[in-house]
Amino acid sequence: MDPLSAVRDYTIRNELDRIVRYNDEFRFGSDYSFPCSIETGYRSKQGNLYTLETLLFFINNHQLKHIEYIQKARTQGITAVTLPDRKPLLDYLTGKVSSSDSVQLNDVVNLNPQKFPDLPLNSSIIASETFPPNFSEQNSTQLPEHEVVEFTAAMVTSMERPLKDRESLLECKQRDFYSVLVASTKREEERQRVESQQRKDGLVAKNRLMGSEETRYGVDESMNYDNSMTPKPKMMHLMMKGSKIGEGVPIILVPSAFQTLITIYNVKEFLEDGFFIPTDVKVKQMKGAKPDCVTVQKKFSRDRVVTAYEVRDKPSGLKPEDWDRVVAVFVLGKEWQFKDWPFKDHVEIFNKILGFFMRFEDDSLESAKTVKQWNVKIISISKNKRHQDRTAALDVWEKLEDFVRSRSHS
Repeated sequence: MDPLSAVRDYTIRNELDRIVRYNDEFRFGSDYSFPCSIETGYRSKQGNLYTLETLLFFINNHQLKHIEYIQKARTQGITAVTLPDRKPLLDYLTGKVSSSDSVQLNDVVNLNPQKFPDLPLNSSIIASETFPPNFSEQNSTQLPEHEVVEFTAAMVTSMERPLKDRESLLECKQRDFYSVLVASTKREEERQRVESQQRKDGLVAKNRLMGSEETRYGVDESMNYDNSMTPKPKMMHLMMKGSKIGEGVPIILVPSAFQTLITIYNVKEFLEDGFFIPTDVKVKQMKGAKPDCVTVQKKFSRDRVVTAYEVRDKPSGLKPEDWDRVVAVFVLGKEWQFKDWPFKDHVEIFNKILGFFMRFEDDSLESAKTVKQWNVKIISISKNKRHQDRTAALDVWEKLEDFVRSRSHS
């Protein structure tokens, strides 16, 4: 009798407990004896013949989940039955089917059965596990495709062996993270240095631009005359007070009253970050006293040179020479805002200073009735759509930069 038929016969008769292993062979009671590694007549779907050891281990552990069965077989060094072969093989061994296309008894050599007396179970003999009585009721249905995928993934996962974990990765021999801290600190210092240099470059570039314009139109630093010692009309225009930007950081004026949308409290967030925060909300967030001056820059710009601007809300604190640096003003729409300004009327003010009026887009036109009579730019923002604030801020910067360039070239 061949080993496959012997295993099937003992399985159907529920006598698997009589099959014992003795050294390198399996003894089927006193009937047969076969080598453990002998190939049986059952061919897997992969093309190889299963050994007797593989079949006996499978039939005694078929009740396990496939992943558990795979792991147990690996720990004992036994080749496992593949997932596609599980159910067909179990049906054949248990007698549920009488034949199978995978059974090829002609491919194996039939061995003459050798009789052995029943052996006592001692330390030198390892007994097989008893097959469960209800084996015929288990795995009675074909596994669905998604379970096959899950089993395959589980098999791959079970074969993985972690080499390192989070802790072992952090354990570096003869190394620490002090160098990382030093490197990150140096990068932060370099970033701050570059930003500071950019601010200085902005002022230098502006001063050089004005200086080149003076030279272009024949202005000498010592005499304010060209080589012919005759003042030119363009040069005379440059010499007029307030016609060009004064030396130093340009100034933007905002109202000190809370009735306007832009104040010294929220101007930095609006111009630098493109985000409008109501003044009353910003006041609650601020710690300390109200600032006298705020510095703003156009951060969302790809220009290498970024000009800094001073924002103030107290025109009365400006010196006469400071007025030459005023380039823009956010108007409140009230006449009293310009009281004591060194200009004769609104025409002169908004010819020399760029005016902005901030309003909510759904406000009534009456709120801008007076402002429309002035030469100011009206900037509208939404009450709720904060993502649109950036567009409004960019509009302010664009008009401001154009105005500054025109004054520098005037």
